[in-house]
Amino acid sequence: MTLTHHYACRTDWTGAGVTGTLDYRSYERSYVTRAPGRPDLHGSADPAFRGDDTRWNPELLLVAALSQCHLLWYLHLCAVNKVTVLGYHDEAQATMNETPDGGGHFTGVELRPVVTVASAGMVERASELHGDAAAKCFIAASVNFPVTHTPRVDVAGE
Repeated sequence: MTLTHHYACRTDWTGAGVTGTLDYRSYERSYVTRAPGRPDLHGSADPAFRGDDTRWNPELLLVAALSQCHLLWYLHLCAVNKVTVLGYHDEAQATMNETPDGGGHFTGVELRPVVTVASAGMVERASELHGDAAAKCFIAASVNFPVTHTPRVDVAGE
């Protein structure tokens, strides 16, 4: 049986100012995205496209979603496989190429998770489970560019 999930949010542009899009420099690229019961997400364009570098941009949000999805699947798989994870962080990296017509596309994302497990006997299985998490991540399965992972597994206290 296939389960279908639905997601909805609202994004409001907040950067119209007085003149709106009178010209390329006349407006801010700021917006607020909202979903019921969640904090507002304040975003903008990438600074390379006249955005505010103190706000999240769509490109960063995509990389963050891939990193978060991998984390959540990985933790689930570790829990059901008796691998005790005590710490996890990821330094995800992405590459996007602009095309001559002003568009562009991502060419790849590399997840670089560093995991700390409870004992040395868990290291091998903890490493293997990254492949399973990558295969199950809904977000990674939905993009048309490679999402790779270069994990490192450490043992607590060593």
